[in-house]
Amino acid sequence: MTYNPISVTELNNYIKGKFQEDEYLNNVLVKGEISNFKHHYTGHMYFTLKDENSLIKCVMFKTYTPHLEFVPKDGMKVMVLGTVSVFERDGVYQIYAKAMKQEGVGDLHAEYEKLKAKLEAEGLFDKTHKKPIPFMPKCIGVLTSNTGAVIRDIINVSTRRNPNVHIRLLPVPVQGQGAAEKIAKAIETMNEENLADVLILARGGGSLEDLWPFNEEIVARAIYASKLPIISAVGHETDFTIADFTADLRAPTPSAAAELAVPNIEDLVLKLNGYENRFQNALRKKVELMKLRYEKCMKSSAFTNPMQKVNENYMLLDKQIKRMENSIKLTLKEKKTYMVEWISKLDTLSPLKTLTRGYCIPTKEGKTIHSSKNLQKGDLINLRFIDGEKEAKMI
Repeated sequence: MTYNPISVTELNNYIKGKFQEDEYLNNVLVKGEISNFKHHYTGHMYFTLKDENSLIKCVMFKTYTPHLEFVPKDGMKVMVLGTVSVFERDGVYQIYAKAMKQEGVGDLHAEYEKLKAKLEAEGLFDKTHKKPIPFMPKCIGVLTSNTGAVIRDIINVSTRRNPNVHIRLLPVPVQGQGAAEKIAKAIETMNEENLADVLILARGGGSLEDLWPFNEEIVARAIYASKLPIISAVGHETDFTIADFTADLRAPTPSAAAELAVPNIEDLVLKLNGYENRFQNALRKKVELMKLRYEKCMKSSAFTNPMQKVNENYMLLDKQIKRMENSIKLTLKEKKTYMVEWISKLDTLSPLKTLTRGYCIPTKEGKTIHSSKNLQKGDLINLRFIDGEKEAKMI
């Protein structure tokens, strides 16, 4: 028996026809958990429906999406009504969904929300615990897979922005069983041996279960306990993990994490040049201002005619001396007149004035004799005249 070969397209058409002939597959109701959900700009929705053991691709065209009563997301448990058929170009079968109803949030998503609420209540997400990212790190520690685009993107961006920065990779598994424990251990090792100035925890995009190691409590607590600042760059911009909330800084992508960790050396050079120009201009203006002040000072009379001020002070001093002399003369004249008046009065009352008229003053033992009763026969007395003194003896 001979067989005529058929093309791949013919085979896929044949298989597609078999699917279309099966009435059960033309109107099937399937329940499962949404994963790898993408809402295309054309309006179509692409996602994977899975359970514990298996998965199937699904597509819902924009004709049916307006009738949805919810916004599909990864982790949601849903019931999908549609047709199972073959996509001929890729040779894969998938569900062409016509309707979808939310059954509940998936187990992983519920566990994620539970852990997030617990850690948030404990304060692991508080901004007060966030450490600043160093401005000019010399060494960037990267925790990610040693293969793939993530580490290449980080190296390319970092070295382009600053060729002098050192990248230290500590390879860790980023998905699968035991990945969370190894990531936590790598963070501890980086801290214990102080192997970097800042750490980047990174991996590419994926489903919720692919990113699950970064939602483990052990990783969150290792990030929180880290003394080195950590930038989380897990998944795509729309993906949020527990590691993102715990880290000191979240980057939407690994490349963005490298940009946040490593300053652009060209920008710094431009900024420093700008500062240098500003300082030079400020110094130049300061010198010009000081020069104008110097010229103004040199034109002042203190420098052009320095003796003028001295002479003016001499004149003021002469005036003060003249005033003082006049004041002293006036005071002496007044005092002299006052003294003459008192001398005249004293002279009038002086007992010596009486002696000029022929009188004398008798004294005994230095005391004036006022009465004859004070004298006895034989007493020696002293008589004071205007022109001298004589002794006398009482008889």
